[in-house]
Amino acid sequence: MSMITAAQWVPRGFAAPFPQKYTLDEAEYERIAELAQLQLDDAEEDLKEAQDDEGDDDAMVDDAPAKGSKKNSKSETKYNDDEDLKEYNLDDYDDEEEKPVEEVQGLSMFGNMKSLSYYGDNKDDPYITLKDEDDEEKEDVQILATDNLILSAKVEDEMAHLEVYVYEDASDNLYVHHDIMLPAIPLAVEWIDMRVSNHGTEGSDARGNSVAVATMDPDIEIWDLDTIDCMYPNAILGPSAESNPSIVKPKKKSKSKKTNDSYHVDAVLALAANRKHRNLLASASADKTVKLWDLNTAKCAKSYSHHTDKVCSLAWHTVEPTVLLSGSYDRTIVAADMRAPDAKAPRWGVESDVENVKWNTHDQNYFFVSTEGGAVHYFDVRNAPSSPAASKSVWTLQAHDESVSSFDINPIIPGFMATGSTDRTVKLWNIQASGPSMVVSRNLDVGKVFATTFAPDAEVGFRLAVAGSSGSMHVWDTSTNAAVRKVFAERVPEQTGDVEDRLVGVDDDESSSSEEEDEGGVPAQAGAEDDEDDDEDEDEDEDDEDDEDMEEA
Repeated sequence: MSMITAAQWVPRGFAAPFPQKYTLDEAEYERIAELAQLQLDDAEEDLKEAQDDEGDDDAMVDDAPAKGSKKNSKSETKYNDDEDLKEYNLDDYDDEEEKPVEEVQGLSMFGNMKSLSYYGDNKDDPYITLKDEDDEEKEDVQILATDNLILSAKVEDEMAHLEVYVYEDASDNLYVHHDIMLPAIPLAVEWIDMRVSNHGTEGSDARGNSVAVATMDPDIEIWDLDTIDCMYPNAILGPSAESNPSIVKPKKKSKSKKTNDSYHVDAVLALAANRKHRNLLASASADKTVKLWDLNTAKCAKSYSHHTDKVCSLAWHTVEPTVLLSGSYDRTIVAADMRAPDAKAPRWGVESDVENVKWNTHDQNYFFVSTEGGAVHYFDVRNAPSSPAASKSVWTLQAHDESVSSFDINPIIPGFMATGSTDRTVKLWNIQASGPSMVVSRNLDVGKVFATTFAPDAEVGFRLAVAGSSGSMHVWDTSTNAAVRKVFAERVPEQTGDVEDRLVGVDDDESSSSEEEDEGGVPAQAGAEDDEDDDEDEDEDEDDEDDEDMEEA
């Protein structure tokens, strides 16, 4: 089983040209030792609770040997006849005095910090000292100013990780640069343009390249994208963070699911970074709340309870950066001012569960809502209804036969919308004053579509990243499609000669493509022009496990 549950572009120029490799210094050793010890303590507590629940404690006491019985406390096997084992004195091992932890060499990988530091600095040991990277190795990890990163939340078999792709537009190249292991199934990713460390941020003006990851756990992890092979996140927002959130230390999680104002108690389904107030991150959860986090302190600044069911999507207003749009499985959408948590917020209703909400990038008096029923609604925020049942949209589009699991509004080209669905198709739309009209429909061989997102930079404004239940990632240059060139002729870059559809993809190892790929990784089917009658039955033989709808999470 392999699937990509979420994806997001990173604008050009934010990634470090040469990402650093994770280093284990003494401070990091100590931090990881504390983390490991806390996790061990939690495991011991869980074991003890399980034994108490099963009533095993009494039986264990009855069967245990008498205290102080030397005969029963060690094996009856004698090793004195074995000359090779005499030096270890195994028979009298239990009689030896217990030594302090700091005197026991090799007690754990963190038990002897001084020796680790010594060997790390010993340049004469070829087995420990890492040689400086040569120029070729540096080039392998180099990220150019003209490259884009694409963040991909992936589940593969029983492992979850975040894949960081590099997209080289000029050379039609898409590849995985590095990945980050995650503790649970990822549900949402959000790029953050500032550094968030264990001791808070480096100031509101500091520029960075980080990612917040939401999973089935109630924690939100923040990772530095400019560091490769990290072992632990830079910060954790949630119940696993200690009371002092400037230091990342998991603590015993409460078994209570009672909602509180400090952190989520259920899976986090959506994230939204505020691009104006850069230290603010909003999160939505299955615990029915929306929480506002201050990244300067890694604390929850405020909790909101506008909905009566799981909250699954968020979007900040860019003109009024304190207004947050939220969509829920209670079939309502709320536009709330975060400065007035107690004020009654306007609320709109739709016919089925909300999947995604987005403001119109080019006119933020309006917003879009996609639903589980396959519809896309377009609302005017200035015309708030008296009740959700009285909601009237500017227009409603039945875009797909199944859930519109993802969609995006092109930030560069006005009136250009893309929708992705669990019916396995991606559709491009021209949004006119009278309503939307379909430009093209395609099956991109990614299974059920869970991620559909446009590139944020003008130079690659027509590029669309698409991923889904097959575990493969594709980038479609929509400007090379004949139908798109015709509809958006004034905005499409000039093309010379015969132009074929440009589709660059990275297939998952377990997924099978219906067409052979050439050496550049571009499927042969990319050269064919497609319309709304494209064949949508290519992926019927995929594993049913890959067809799970992510909203069930």
